[in-house]
Amino acid sequence: MTSRTIKVLLAEDQSMVREALAALLGLEDDIEVVAQVARGDEVLAAARSHDIDVALMDIEMPGATGIEAAAQLHKELPAVKLVILTTFGRPGYLRSAMESGADAFLVKDAPAAQLAEAVRKVLAGERVIDPTLAAAALAEGANPLTDREREVLRAAADGSTNAELAKELHLSQGTVRNYLSTAIQKLAARNRAEAVRIAREKGWL
Repeated sequence: MTSRTIKVLLAEDQSMVREALAALLGLEDDIEVVAQVARGDEVLAAARSHDIDVALMDIEMPGATGIEAAAQLHKELPAVKLVILTTFGRPGYLRSAMESGADAFLVKDAPAAQLAEAVRKVLAGERVIDPTLAAAALAEGANPLTDREREVLRAAADGSTNAELAKELHLSQGTVRNYLSTAIQKLAARNRAEAVRIAREKGWL
């Protein structure tokens, strides 16, 4: 599909997984892994310094998620193609990834040949999405939470009190209480802990 070597950046916090992916992609004649990072907040700098064609990123990483890193790359280096590769096949993650500018979304148990082909396809301008996830995302519908509700619910995940959340987020306690109450209601949860669990399972946080 291309006559030149495709330069790939791998962003994955688990070193064994990252090295295995690098080894598998390294077997391809037209693909070269030129950079590897273990944190989401290291992606942009590595992409810039290695002049990459494709960034292959996990979702859950320290520093920044793969989706946050994808959004930053899409804004700063729009020519770079973005592939999200995750263990968690959650419909909400797919929607968030596409909104961040991702060109492909695959689960980690996909065959190595499929991953290499996805790298080639996105460089050719195609979009590659795991079909099972695509169907699940359509069935699930859009994330009902607003950005602020997600922010407050995410901050509440560690069990912080309303007073602690208000201080952390620079909001009044009443405002925090209202956001949490609305989020709990939207998710048909019994309490904030259950709301966090439901939102995480659906990939909405």
